Amino acid sequence: MPVNLSAPVASDLLPVAGVRIGVAEAGVRKLNRKDLTVFLLDEGASVAGVFTQNRFCAAPVQVSREHLAANQGIRAMVINTGNANAGTGAQGLDNARATCAALAATLGVAPTQILPFSTGVIMEQLPVERITAALPAALADAQAAHWGRAAEGIMTTDTLPKAYSRQVEIAGKTITITGISKGAGMIRPNMATMLGFLATDAAIDPALVQPLVKTLADGSFNRVTIDGDTSTNDSFVLVATHQAGNTPITSLSSTEGQALQAALLEVAQKLAQAIVRDGEGATKFITVRVEGGQTAEECRQVAYAITHSPLVKTAFYASDPNLGRILAAVGYAGIADLDQTKIDLYLDDVHVAVNGGRNPAYQEADGQRVMQQAEITVRVLLGRGEAQDTVWTCDFSHEYVTINADYRS
Repeated sequence: MPVNLSAPVASDLLPVAGVRIGVAEAGVRKLNRKDLTVFLLDEGASVAGVFTQNRFCAAPVQVSREHLAANQGIRAMVINTGNANAGTGAQGLDNARATCAALAATLGVAPTQILPFSTGVIMEQLPVERITAALPAALADAQAAHWGRAAEGIMTTDTLPKAYSRQVEIAGKTITITGISKGAGMIRPNMATMLGFLATDAAIDPALVQPLVKTLADGSFNRVTIDGDTSTNDSFVLVATHQAGNTPITSLSSTEGQALQAALLEVAQKLAQAIVRDGEGATKFITVRVEGGQTAEECRQVAYAITHSPLVKTAFYASDPNLGRILAAVGYAGIADLDQTKIDLYLDDVHVAVNGGRNPAYQEADGQRVMQQAEITVRVLLGRGEAQDTVWTCDFSHEYVTINADYRS
């Protein structure tokens, strides 16, 4: 059961000028389910992306990187679920390119102007013939308002679609932002079995789109973890269609640039946090904030140690305030000169540990009260400096094992 997450209302998802979306049933793995999604982009749109850091990356990741590097102007994206096209060797690359070629021929553009994305089972060849056969239906379905359908069409083990919109006024013009994401397992920082697509009609210098998408990923999708596994297929794409009528933004440090970045980050964080809230078998949504580090990097290092610990995550599932597990994770996070006598630990408003030891005022009943909540904040104070950072995670339940044991069936 997702943690404080509900399905998006289609009417709340705002069309982005210059983007149309079509969804079809291709039967990639299972019949009678939306599993093929096509994004059609008006000429002139700027597209940038960040991808998995897994060296065993999937064929569509490799091809998308190649096509973005060709810099010929992306006109469409094609996304299938049910098959990751990963661990498929040279044939997998041929299949990804064949999918792009088929869509390109229909649209009258070059194959290098198409980005492919896949998610699902690894080490099975992509059924290209089923995908290409369903492309006409996806194109016929294409409408600007189909963000909700797209959110459904990219799901795998997700229990709910994930989509958000917002608008912001910049220099007297209304800027629209809408995005979708998918992911529920094999999720850790450096992306995940995660697909994210974010679009805005803001006019922005095309040279800023790639650094902007990296900044957005670092502040959102690279701050979530479910199980510590990094997928082969992670992809997060930002599209700017430049159709809002605003004076083009030429600097991300300008007032307009900061306003756009803040609005985009808000949506990206909601999409990323929705993945954690819908984590496989999740019953708790946990924010881990590490403060007082010498650098933000070492704060993240500690946060990841906590959020990747199966012992910590199972304790949260059991609502068991066995909080020494958190202190142990802080200790093995890898900070060689960490002074344990300066560490404080909070569980929401409960001060659990002070100067590296149990707070004399701490009562286990208070810890258990917090542990029973659906949303929990863990704060660790390192006492080393002024830096801080935050990671979002969930607990480990029996259902996580069940889902992943049965995934291929």
